[in-house]
Amino acid sequence: MNNLYDLSTGLIRRLYDKRLSDSPVLDMAARFPEARRFVADWRALRDEALMLAENLGQVPRFHELMMEQASISANDGRDWRMFVLKAYGVPVSRNMSRCPRLAALVEETPDVLSAALSFLAPHKHIPSHRGPFRGVLRFYLGLAVPIAPDGRPATVLTIDGIEYHIASGEALLWDDTFPHEVRNDSEAPRIALLLDIRRRGMPPDMELLSRLLIGVAGTAVWMRSRNENHGSEARRQ
Repeated sequence: MNNLYDLSTGLIRRLYDKRLSDSPVLDMAARFPEARRFVADWRALRDEALMLAENLGQVPRFHELMMEQASISANDGRDWRMFVLKAYGVPVSRNMSRCPRLAALVEETPDVLSAALSFLAPHKHIPSHRGPFRGVLRFYLGLAVPIAPDGRPATVLTIDGIEYHIASGEALLWDDTFPHEVRNDSEAPRIALLLDIRRRGMPPDMELLSRLLIGVAGTAVWMRSRNENHGSEARRQ
């Protein structure tokens, strides 16, 4: 399964790479102006995330949601947990209801295709990897970021060989198809908001391909959610 996933995502990336040329880190004001609303409300979003963190064992590990990610999620025995509110355009209603402020912002921003709160355990290392395709951009907002003894954020996001220390309340917009990794060099969990944003301004054929891929992925998410709901109902009967 992983080999098929890697093969298909590699092929898709090559198609985009032939048509698009962008730097790894992008101008947030120009490419995602709605970011300012998420940044302005970061404390409220942090508080919602901290409420979830009180029962962190109920938040699934990333590889429990998507087994293809085991190599970067289950690699070192330390947890990377993801609380998904929306995936490829499909809202997760039960999770949206637990984070009302974040849910409202997501619903008010049509270009947000996916939204998740990311919980990185102390000393967790997410090894270098690449996102599946360039039809989306990644927005990263620090919500609860530990501080190192030197006063800088203790979590390091490395994108295409360059380190970024993103503090609580700070954000970055970037193309996650470039190689990237994350390391939490602290004794405390790191919490961040991750959004996947629809990429605008592509050639028409790439725009059409992106809509097709997002639609296929969204349908798969919806079918999986429906099957899980049916399974839960059957177990209660």
